[in-house]
Amino acid sequence: MPTTSTVDALDARILDALSVDPRATVLALAESTGLSRNTVQARLAKFDKQGVLRTFERRIDPAALGYPLDAVIMTRVVQRALSAIAVALEDIPEVTEVQGLSGVTDLLVHVVARDADDLYRIAGRILDIDGVEQTTTALVMRQLMEYRVRPLVRRLASTE
Repeated sequence: MPTTSTVDALDARILDALSVDPRATVLALAESTGLSRNTVQARLAKFDKQGVLRTFERRIDPAALGYPLDAVIMTRVVQRALSAIAVALEDIPEVTEVQGLSGVTDLLVHVVARDADDLYRIAGRILDIDGVEQTTTALVMRQLMEYRVRPLVRRLASTE
């Protein structure tokens, strides 16, 4: 996980260019940012080493795969079983993301399902994991905003 001080304004210019074109080559990034190819290559290597860039997995719409239902399952767990629970959640293909939380809910488990019956099955499978004490399921009715960091990158890039 990167520290809060790993990205400077020059880095942000490269990250902004990557946000526009994630498939851009080093040469294309150098041209679009006005930086040398070597500078861009060195900065990209630094990003990799420091964990600045997350996976480049393309965002596939689960509905296209037959999973039109999107839900979150708020999960309360036995804390000492957290590692084993995380491993068990990885074995459930419909689990797309898991976030650890502070407060009354320990985990926010994002899942996709084929229909209501499938969601019921998935929620039951999560509840059956040793150490899971309680779950509360909520349907995602509409996504109002996709995950984004580009406004933050652009702000940092403009401080140069």
